[in-house]
Amino acid sequence: MSTRLRRTAIATLVAALSVTSACGSGDTGTSLELSAALPDKVASGTEIRIGDPSIQAVLQAAGLDKELTAAGVKVQWANISGGPKSIQAFRADKLDCSAVADIPSLFAAWTGTSTKIVFQTVTIDPLEHPIYQLGVAPGVNVTSLADLRGKKIAYSAGQAQGALVLRVLQKAGLSQKDVTLVELTSKDDAYVTALGSKAVDVAPLGAQYVKVYKTRYPQAVAIGTGIRDDASTLYCLTKAVQDAEKAAALKVYVSVRTKAVLWQNKHPDEYAELYYQDTQGLSAADAKDVVATDGNKGIPASWDNAVRRLQETADLLAREQKHDKIDVNTLVDRRFEQVQADAAGSQVVSGDAA
Repeated sequence: MSTRLRRTAIATLVAALSVTSACGSGDTGTSLELSAALPDKVASGTEIRIGDPSIQAVLQAAGLDKELTAAGVKVQWANISGGPKSIQAFRADKLDCSAVADIPSLFAAWTGTSTKIVFQTVTIDPLEHPIYQLGVAPGVNVTSLADLRGKKIAYSAGQAQGALVLRVLQKAGLSQKDVTLVELTSKDDAYVTALGSKAVDVAPLGAQYVKVYKTRYPQAVAIGTGIRDDASTLYCLTKAVQDAEKAAALKVYVSVRTKAVLWQNKHPDEYAELYYQDTQGLSAADAKDVVATDGNKGIPASWDNAVRRLQETADLLAREQKHDKIDVNTLVDRRFEQVQADAAGSQVVSGDAA
């Protein structure tokens, strides 16, 4: 064979391998344009790496994991959720997707990690069922948002809690100069400990940690924010949805995850036990109370309102934290919008809840 022909043959082989093979769990297979329709058939052996602990528990309890297996989807579960951990795992190429609020997708973009939101849920009656309350340190007098002036507030810029603090200040007519923002990542019960030790006066706490806080410190109180904070998504590395095999598997996963959310609504006691009680360590009574506080989750018929709210948040963070402006339409993969709606059928929600 001539040198020229040999070089041509080698180049052809390398090109073929780069398209069709996956040498590692994070390497891509066949490339899929972001504008192309999602594939319907899952290739044999396709694996997706997902951090989605609460839904993982629901899938197994409801038997929905069998639908994934039947479709040929293999999930490598990771005990990861939240922005900082998921972005770190994305950068290390150890994860394809993770369950988060809406803020991590913004910070992933601002820090050079390309992701796409592939799943949206909302809370029915979101103002009646807030995700967060403001925990108040023992002995500190805060009974309304106006009382935040001059207080030390736990703040994590890259998490949903950080955006919530900025939105709360905005609603109260206060600026960052009117308070002291204490940089502290919300990891496990870090905010509970900070409140108890009076390292901060106020901290945003999820319903689960409000329970932990009040149990640990009987004199503890928490107040409402009056702000809608129910954004809940699954976001994935862009390269995962550009991989035809993974995109097909994610299409199945999004459909099955939709069913899991709806199962969770119909089986609150079982969900309280299998996740908050067995996994998170709450008492039976507290687990049920957290689920009741969380309220029912809905599958939006359209992502329009969620995208609009995300843009408003992005604009606020860009202004308050000196980030570049961003068009959030670049962060959502709306091919999955209809997948969700189809799986939910007549149970989709619209109007204010969406």
